[in-house]
Amino acid sequence: MDLTVVSYAVYLPAATGLTVWVARTLSRHGRLFLADVFGGDEKLADAVNHLLVVGFYLLNLGFVALWMKTGRSIGSITGVFDSLSVKLGTVLLVLGALHLVNVYALTRIRRRGLMEREQRPPVRPQGWTAQAAPQL
Repeated sequence: MDLTVVSYAVYLPAATGLTVWVARTLSRHGRLFLADVFGGDEKLADAVNHLLVVGFYLLNLGFVALWMKTGRSIGSITGVFDSLSVKLGTVLLVLGALHLVNVYALTRIRRRGLMEREQRPPVRPQGWTAQAAPQL
């Protein structure tokens, strides 16, 4: 059997498993954060959480599929490990980068929401001021 196929057989389940694990972890533990971002609206937080998970799967599994191809034939076990380390390391870096982008965006949304909630209503008028006399 060609060792390139062995590297594919190890890479695809490993990368897919990492993607699923990260998505589930972020979904489970990010729910409270999203509820806070959206002012306690649990339904909206759950809907956004689900949409983020679907988008996460699409982006990451698409990247995993595109990154699977090896440009050369692998002729040794060392080559299999070299190929897997580069491929899985890159997948992990992409997963981390996408997570940081999501957290940054949601933090900005949360900050904006907190500012809007903390703003005090404008002061009601206490009365009218006297009109200034015209200057000559």
